[in-house]
Amino acid sequence: MARPSDDGILETLKSRFEKNMRRHMGVEWNIVGKRLNADKNKLKALAKMEETGGAPDVIGLDEATGEAIFCDCSSESPAGRRSLCYDRAALDSRKEHKPSETVVDMAESMGIELLTEQLYRELQELGEFDLKTSSWVATPAEIRKLGGALFCDRRYDHVFVYHNGAESYYSSRGFRGRLRV
Repeated sequence: MARPSDDGILETLKSRFEKNMRRHMGVEWNIVGKRLNADKNKLKALAKMEETGGAPDVIGLDEATGEAIFCDCSSESPAGRRSLCYDRAALDSRKEHKPSETVVDMAESMGIELLTEQLYRELQELGEFDLKTSSWVATPAEIRKLGGALFCDRRYDHVFVYHNGAESYYSSRGFRGRLRV
């Protein structure tokens, strides 16, 4: 898939911003646009979020720093980021049927932050996400040390957090990220 030009991704982001004002009440596009134009690396990260199906949108402004906070707002876990085990240690532990990538490595290569359970729950306050899929979330070290990893989804009008072996992967589980610009 071809990467959109800077103008193309800006146009896509602006259109999504204008269609989903409830996600970012009181935030003005001209402020967001100026910040995006000032940091081409962040724009590239947003393009990668878009390319992998994340449908990134502004979910707020950090009042202390003025940063715009973007998050994957696709209705389901981004299609281009599924079938991944949690991290490199999990991938290395698999003897066969290894996935092509890990959640932690992919998020890092994209330049985005993996959502925590708390951030995932905050996203769910802005809409209903992952009604059919699930998304890996950043896992506390004490859980990861024991071989587990956490993922979340929304079912029955509630957000659930679950655990699985970090080496597992499923076609319906991906991950969501966020980016501060």
